[in-house]
Amino acid sequence: MGKFTYDYPHPAVTTDCVVFGFDGKELKVLLIERGIEPYKGMWAFPGGFMRMDETAEQCAVRELKEETGMEVRYLKQLGTFSGVNRDPRERVVTIAFYTLAQHAEVRGGDDASKARWFTIEEVPQLAFDHDYILRQAMQSLRRDIHFEPVGFGLLNERFTIAELQRLYEAILGIHFDRRNFYKKILQTGILKEVEEPQMSKPSYFGRHKEMKKMSINALFGEPDDNNIVCENGFSCDFPHPTIGRPGKLYEFNEEGYNQMKESGTFRIEF
Repeated sequence: MGKFTYDYPHPAVTTDCVVFGFDGKELKVLLIERGIEPYKGMWAFPGGFMRMDETAEQCAVRELKEETGMEVRYLKQLGTFSGVNRDPRERVVTIAFYTLAQHAEVRGGDDASKARWFTIEEVPQLAFDHDYILRQAMQSLRRDIHFEPVGFGLLNERFTIAELQRLYEAILGIHFDRRNFYKKILQTGILKEVEEPQMSKPSYFGRHKEMKKMSINALFGEPDDNNIVCENGFSCDFPHPTIGRPGKLYEFNEEGYNQMKESGTFRIEF
């Protein structure tokens, strides 16, 4: 029996990867400036044509590294985009993914002349149908964050409740009451407090030398709100400290989350 062949054209397959990052204040997305036609000079998501010997996930990871220098381990499939005229070169179907990664330095490579992080508000018009893909990615992220611990990929291994709150606010685009957020997030059982190591007390002279080198935040703790209005009525251009020690540190409680996931009881609502 001879090898079966198609007697009609079939579409090419590409992958695109939407990478979200967090700089401690704002949610950002990673884009590349296209160095070739079509849409040369426009911004787009990292991606490219899938090879015969790789899966869609492998293609997305490879293209992301080639075009930005970034390596990721976790991808979530966002969907398939198959508009007939979405690519002027030929009939192309794209499998898109999204991932969350630590905000890191990136560089353009391969078909990308530049790579850069953009805040969601400053994203320019994108090539192909990537504006639509970005909207879909944002909707998926905002939905998933209520049922999965996706946001923790944007934080350090150890973090404060204030840092976690800023992350959720950046993703969901809303402001939470600090006490209500603290109470609700601890009730979920997905956090565990990290015991801070006991440090030997330095001499008064030693403390004085250390304090001279410390920032205001380190001395007095994290500010409750960075948008503080000074006495003269203008916004302060420096962090306004609150009296108190720095916040407690927490880690993601993977064991607790897995137990709730198995029972189907995990959901974060504020």
